[in-house]
Amino acid sequence: MSHADFDFVVVGGGPSGATAANDLSREGWRVLLLDRKGRPKPCGGAIPPRLIKDFDIPDHLLVAKIRCARMISPSDNQVDMHIDNGFVGMVDRQDFDEFLRERAAASGAVRQQALFDKIDRDESGMLWVHYTPVTGKDHASAIPPQATKVSTRMVIGADGARSEVARQQIPYSDRTKYVFAYHEIIQAPVEKASHDGERCDVYYQGEVSPDFYGWVFPHGKTMSVGTGSADKGFSLRSATGHLRKVAGLSDALTLRREGAPIPLKPLPQWDNGRDVLVVGDAAGVVAPSSGEGIYYAMDCARTMARAAHMALKTGNPSCLKKGRKVFMKQHGKVFWILGVMQYFWYQSDKRREKFVKICEDRDVQKLTFESYMNKELTRRDPMAHLRIFLKDTAHLLGFART
Repeated sequence: MSHADFDFVVVGGGPSGATAANDLSREGWRVLLLDRKGRPKPCGGAIPPRLIKDFDIPDHLLVAKIRCARMISPSDNQVDMHIDNGFVGMVDRQDFDEFLRERAAASGAVRQQALFDKIDRDESGMLWVHYTPVTGKDHASAIPPQATKVSTRMVIGADGARSEVARQQIPYSDRTKYVFAYHEIIQAPVEKASHDGERCDVYYQGEVSPDFYGWVFPHGKTMSVGTGSADKGFSLRSATGHLRKVAGLSDALTLRREGAPIPLKPLPQWDNGRDVLVVGDAAGVVAPSSGEGIYYAMDCARTMARAAHMALKTGNPSCLKKGRKVFMKQHGKVFWILGVMQYFWYQSDKRREKFVKICEDRDVQKLTFESYMNKELTRRDPMAHLRIFLKDTAHLLGFART
């Protein structure tokens, strides 16, 4: 299939798709990046130092640097978790995603603004990607407008939650769980001293979300205010209105509203055993409990791009399965722990109250941020883990005060 139009067609130009396109283009492969123009999904926009370092993110993309997270319980108990000797970066997804797409293009990827339609194969076994070009003034179309399909050696689906690529090509793609997220981008009330531009506020309250949390995240001149829930009968828009009221943000100018499903469980399979694979939200790699997705999407894309590179280079498609194993070996334990935490602590306001109380503990704060910032479970202080275990047990058994 060396005579195919492209070696790879990447469907989706978010952080995962743009990362895969960039990495594969730098390896010398012919890459087509199909991107559907539109607003990004609801996202707090937080990126840890590990992402900034691993993916060489320039400082000018950081619209805020967070040095504190305020956890707010149902009884309005507020616990400030300060970040020692570091910060969490905040990005505007529109600018951040476009930067990643432009970097992929600079590495050699061909950009095409289009809507993905389907994947099929002809009688010779050639893989074809069908799409509908979308005209736009943002950048010139690299493929003639009349073209509606291209041949390729491999397809990478980076088309988000409920991926159409996954639905068509990946077995068991329906075996995941979703939280439905909604947020409003508002103008930051700079005149209110109560709203700190270096602090994220996280609300663990049943009125804000019965099974997840609500957030108020600063983005420099704007803020992201939103919530999420797996309860289809729960009104996210009404809950966000309530959150804005209790946070004193009802009068702030609303700039835009966005909503979308967010997966909270990795798909059991990320490839079709041959020539199609998925990455990022399409693969379900969003952290349970926190809903964090940007780092995991990009790391998944990089890991699977390496696997796809080896699959084409060696002619051995089993390399694709090895890519998922590598990623899950590195992050699977964290996903499992966060999933258990969400299942237990988010079930009721009584448990949420205890959860926020636990966050007062300095050992918990230290290990939480070290693990978050570095994206790996901290092991250097085993006694701290023991202390946390004993304190958690006391809370679970009702021996600790809340």
